[in-house]
Amino acid sequence: MKTPFSAFDAKAMMQELGELNTKLIKGSEFLTEIDEIDVGTAPKELVYEEDKLKLYRYRREGSKQTCGVPVLIVYALVNRQYMLDLQPDRSLIRNLLKLGLDVYIIDWGYPTKVDMYLTMDDYINGYLDNCVDAIRDQAKCDKVNLMGICQGGTFSAIYSALHPEKVQNLVTLVAPIDFATNDGLLFNWSKFMNVDALVENYRVIPGDILNEGFLMLMPFNLNIKKYIDMLDVMEDKEKLLNFLRMEKWIFDSPGQAGECLRQFVKDCYQGNKLAKGELKIGDHVVDLKNITMPLLNIYASADHLVPPAATKPLNDLVGSDDKTLYEFQGGHIGVFVGSRSQKELAPAIANWLTERDSGKAPKTKAVAPKKAAASTKVKKSAAKVTGKKPAKGK
Repeated sequence: MKTPFSAFDAKAMMQELGELNTKLIKGSEFLTEIDEIDVGTAPKELVYEEDKLKLYRYRREGSKQTCGVPVLIVYALVNRQYMLDLQPDRSLIRNLLKLGLDVYIIDWGYPTKVDMYLTMDDYINGYLDNCVDAIRDQAKCDKVNLMGICQGGTFSAIYSALHPEKVQNLVTLVAPIDFATNDGLLFNWSKFMNVDALVENYRVIPGDILNEGFLMLMPFNLNIKKYIDMLDVMEDKEKLLNFLRMEKWIFDSPGQAGECLRQFVKDCYQGNKLAKGELKIGDHVVDLKNITMPLLNIYASADHLVPPAATKPLNDLVGSDDKTLYEFQGGHIGVFVGSRSQKELAPAIANWLTERDSGKAPKTKAVAPKKAAASTKVKKSAAKVTGKKPAKGK
């Protein structure tokens, strides 16, 4: 009679357990040697700050500038911008610099209770507009290239519609625009979220609460599988460091100003007002047809956070004649840190911007755009331009 254990190879099992034990011991030794998880290490200098916000300019070392118009990168409020420079060998920032772009980036900082009443108007017509003006003053240029990522892409599209006279070219990466889709759990959940209760209870919603929601979108992969897979890299210090860098970014989640989150959820996810042309920011209704500058709209084919159905419609909603829809074969995070991204996406963005640097890229048959909305200028409070030494990566 066979026992339930008769099919097991005891020798092979003991060997496998021994190898696992060796990996764990070696990994533990590496962990004790790591003093700090280094992220965002590309050299940069602080050029402007206001309240919690900091604006950095990256230092280009050795490469010739190929694009005269500076690029301002606008990241989402819900995560930290150093995802774009997570590690030296997988850094969208470093690749853009090598390709000759003059790159600036916004660090939104960590909101506290004093920021609970900040609105989308404050972020877009206030902070973002002030950063654009700071770059225009420093670079002595009339316009900037705006590159918005995820929620930052939504803000960048809104800004470009309200202030088209300040934007030379618009690049959006995995940016939600049409929120009507039910692809992906995030878009389903958000439509039924009681955001009023969340804001009234917390005022500034803790990053941990939102982060737990993001992890539950793929519970097995993000809560179990990745830690099992980590065992395979425990003996390799560099691979273990790369894993820890990603973990640091995932759990480094800023809180969210309640009023801004309230409007973003209710007007965008639940009301789809941006795509409908009904979204009001400050005193102006956002008309995406006012976006008449060249547009590069990038979406990820396997994106579980911002599905292609939420991103692709932007090209049909803008008034631009020169517009490009670019499909990246990968997921939401792969757009920034995937090995394919380093070889493919950074050159595609740099080439696209360089070709349009003069503003004379070939265009299709012209379509008369609607009149742009008047600019809204928000008073600069507690803001200053600085000349500090390059800041070290956090």
